[in-house]
Amino acid sequence: MKKISFILPLLIFCTYLQLLAQSATNQVWTADNGNGTFKNPILWGDWPDPDITRVGDEFYFVSTSMHYVPGCPVLKSKDLVNWEMASYVIDRYNEDPRYDLKGGEMYLRGSWAATIKHHNGLFYVGFCTPKWEKEKGNFSINIAKDIRGPWKRTIFPEYLYDPGLFFDDDGKVYVIHGQGKLYVTELASDVRSVKGENKLIWDKSIPTPKGSSAPGKAYNMEGSHMYKINGYYYLTCPAGGTEGWQVCLRSKNIYGPYETKTIVQDESSYPNNGLHQGGMVQLKDGSWWFIIMQDRGAIGRVPNLVPVAWKDGWPMLGKNGNAKGVVVYQKPNVAKTFPVKVPATSDEFSATKLSLQWQWNHNPDDARWSLKERKGNMRLRAGYAKDLTMARNTLTQRVQGPASEGTVEIDLKGLKTGNIAGFGIFQSPYAYIAVRKTASSKDLIMVNNGKVIDSIVHFTPNKIWIKANATHTGFKATFSYSNDGKKFMPLGNTLQMDLGLAWTANRFALFNFSEGKEGIGGYADFNWFHFKGANPAYPHNDNKN
Repeated sequence: MKKISFILPLLIFCTYLQLLAQSATNQVWTADNGNGTFKNPILWGDWPDPDITRVGDEFYFVSTSMHYVPGCPVLKSKDLVNWEMASYVIDRYNEDPRYDLKGGEMYLRGSWAATIKHHNGLFYVGFCTPKWEKEKGNFSINIAKDIRGPWKRTIFPEYLYDPGLFFDDDGKVYVIHGQGKLYVTELASDVRSVKGENKLIWDKSIPTPKGSSAPGKAYNMEGSHMYKINGYYYLTCPAGGTEGWQVCLRSKNIYGPYETKTIVQDESSYPNNGLHQGGMVQLKDGSWWFIIMQDRGAIGRVPNLVPVAWKDGWPMLGKNGNAKGVVVYQKPNVAKTFPVKVPATSDEFSATKLSLQWQWNHNPDDARWSLKERKGNMRLRAGYAKDLTMARNTLTQRVQGPASEGTVEIDLKGLKTGNIAGFGIFQSPYAYIAVRKTASSKDLIMVNNGKVIDSIVHFTPNKIWIKANATHTGFKATFSYSNDGKKFMPLGNTLQMDLGLAWTANRFALFNFSEGKEGIGGYADFNWFHFKGANPAYPHNDNKN
């Protein structure tokens, strides 16, 4: 009886924990419908320029993250439907002081259009940092034995745009790269340097396919990824931009000549934004699948999972290779059923290391943030900044669709004169609610793109709760605050979310910076961040209105 009385409460407690986990998962968009099918997008957030590889029973998916640090995120999955974070490839960018927001900024630079491969026991991730004004751009290869790192980065003197790494079966290694004009460049066997000259393999534009809303008559290609299947070299590339489609080139010789075919053209799931750019992978059962992105405005570029059917030697996407995406479809056959998983969102800040859902806006100042100074809190110490765009240690994570809500609890007792500590949504434009400490008082302010819209002077509480809500319907965001964590009151106006920083989505942002030098070192303690999302049975199409 004693054993039974011990086991029964333990079982009840375990069941309770499982229900809590399920409840937390249900607060985020999940692709797994729980009945053997999935719905697209597989992640309703900003995971652009996907590439994918399989190692045994595990799939790895790499994405663009631009200026955010740590950079170049890698996700993992057992079934292509349920994903969680695995690692970041880059801890920080050391090649320019502007990544530290010193002497300027590096918005949108960093990692673009990554490529991932596993070869002879090593993981390889390549990406480009784009040409920008006077910057010539570069190409990096990062190598690790374990997907969790450590990664060793090699920055090449050559600029290889939108790279696709390819290991041929004769032992040679190549990168396919370029925009409009596509090139093949051979690398050394250790994949740390260029061995050969750039060789042009394609310099033609692609006609706009029937049914596309793209405004032009023809477009260039980029975002190349290469595969060798049954003696053919296959090169998949997007064309058409936001309204785009996916093209495949094939040849018996890596240097061409290449013939072409459009393998998917579909805007129906989010008019008028087409499926374009991604990577292809083969499962153990021999089937092929494609992860391909779709622009969804200020929420970001979201990945879709689409089956591949081989027709006349071409990898055609969609059901029976109909060149269309899928909204709801049978999950890939991986021989097992795996639990629902999503990348982490909410955080109690109880760990001693930063959880993987977070990225800093530019390199952080590690001397001015801590998860250890006050256990269970993220302490942000203020550095000087003229406004939020130049504030180091701004901590961010993705807003998500179709709707998402972020809430924080902040202890304000450590603020110094000049400090502005708060929470909001970052992009260009940005908006937030914050407490501003002056010499004579604390004021509660709502700021929209640098302008104070509303304020409450002499805000006396030493603790505040701030909430931000974002939706893909019209791309609106609203803000509210609470003095007790229960009753929230709106403040200020609505943020019209946009993409002033092109090709990167809006993000929830925690921050504390100082308008004056006297406030440097003042701190705010963020006790937790709670995320609430939406997970309807089927996706919506109401993106524009």
